[in-house]
Amino acid sequence: MQVALIGGTGFVGDYLVDALLTAGHDVAVLVRTGSESKLRAANRCQVHHGDIDSPGALRATVEGADAVIYNVGILREYPRRGITFEGSQYQGVVDTIAAAQAVGTKRILLMSANGVKAPGTPYQETKYRAEQAVKDSSLEFTIFRPSVIFGDPHGKMEIATQLYQEMIRPPLPAIAFHTGWKPSRGPVVMSPVHVRDVADAFVSALDDPVTTGRTCDLGGPEDLSWPEMLRRIAAAVGKRKLVLPMPIAFMKLGATLFDWLPFFPVTRDQLTMLAEGNTASPDDLRRLIGREPQAFVEGSLSYLKP
Repeated sequence: MQVALIGGTGFVGDYLVDALLTAGHDVAVLVRTGSESKLRAANRCQVHHGDIDSPGALRATVEGADAVIYNVGILREYPRRGITFEGSQYQGVVDTIAAAQAVGTKRILLMSANGVKAPGTPYQETKYRAEQAVKDSSLEFTIFRPSVIFGDPHGKMEIATQLYQEMIRPPLPAIAFHTGWKPSRGPVVMSPVHVRDVADAFVSALDDPVTTGRTCDLGGPEDLSWPEMLRRIAAAVGKRKLVLPMPIAFMKLGATLFDWLPFFPVTRDQLTMLAEGNTASPDDLRRLIGREPQAFVEGSLSYLKP
């Protein structure tokens, strides 16, 4: 099958390229000029240069494709550089749909996110509106809503690496957020899902007519609290770490003052979404990949070891 991939140079994109090629698919990837070195197995893909706001580049990438995967997403906006939620997570989807329809591509797989909604944060709303655009199109669609994704980032960034670098490696105690004023009230809970399982779910869905017209949750096998995730990361690198509880409200105060600075670790919207939790059932994932999903444990976190 010829598959067009929009968003193939990032963390999840690496694994999507590998999984698609391993499954024997022909892969066409849209690559922003200057980002060629970020594309794994570039010599085995059809590479098309351009941005997602270029109709010509999008059309060239999806030309001849049986299906298109839209995997562009950002956690933070940089408007001065033209990087916005509106452009990356909504308008890019709308333009990809138009390109696919123009060349006769029939199928689209959309990387969404767990907990998207409207009204919500700009991240949540643009993801939600992208889902609606896909549903309103004439394309056969499958939407994926993963919980937080982890796995070897191949030099990029993902949740476990970020927590290790910012909370486990420094000599200071790690911080465990909770939504209430007491740690026992409002724990932050997630269902970490391994990136390879997510990629395999996309590939499986390409040939699975049961997924057409469906929204699939992608959760790992366990729901874990923020402190437990920190403890498991520390164990994976052979460290013992003191974990101190902190109400998210305190961090929000700091974000209100400083999240406009690029180096500030989180934004107010990210903290809002964190407080809402991020759990998802593993049932769809188990059925799609035909195995038990990888857990957030020492063995699957071995890439964190220095």
